[in-house]
Amino acid sequence: MLEPLAMAVYSCRRAEVGGGSIVLVLGAGSIGLLTLLTAKAMGAASVCITDINEGRLRFAKTLGANRIINVSGQSEVEVAARIQHVMPSQPTAIIECSGADSSYKIGILASAPRGVMVLVGRGKPDVTLPIIEAATKEMDIRGVYRYANCYPAALALVSSGLVNVRPLVTHRFPLTQVVQAFQTAKDGAAIKVMIQVDQRK
Repeated sequence: MLEPLAMAVYSCRRAEVGGGSIVLVLGAGSIGLLTLLTAKAMGAASVCITDINEGRLRFAKTLGANRIINVSGQSEVEVAARIQHVMPSQPTAIIECSGADSSYKIGILASAPRGVMVLVGRGKPDVTLPIIEAATKEMDIRGVYRYANCYPAALALVSSGLVNVRPLVTHRFPLTQVVQAFQTAKDGAAIKVMIQVDQRK
């Protein structure tokens, strides 16, 4: 779990998350959920997370999300308005973890002036964005490709107890059930699937 957690650490650093930050996480997959935990550990005052999967959103609530929003069937403008309504103020740190075109747009529309949006998710190579909105808000849009030097911080978050990654491992399978493990991951019901090689543990 340290590899995806290191990505979350780097993403939060790129988004300048710190004490009192208002954070929007777009996408409640394993990276989005670890980003939620990391943002809270870094002192974020409020974290809102979005997704199309209600089960993942409920799970995010148990991990400490202040607000959850199911974006299914709504326009980007509607979702951005909901985010601004439920959060204490417009988010200054936006971390996109889904790779969905609509999430990129929501991040720009919901952002506070001079907000920072970090692109973690990988979607289509060409996306139409409300770039004039981003320009007039003086937003910074930053990419994420690596997470060099973040393993020590990730390890420290876990060892200190500031981040508990155990709840994210929702399914475990022995090596003899590897096909079932991959199918469970593909079906989307799991957060993180682990294949246990050593049956003695």
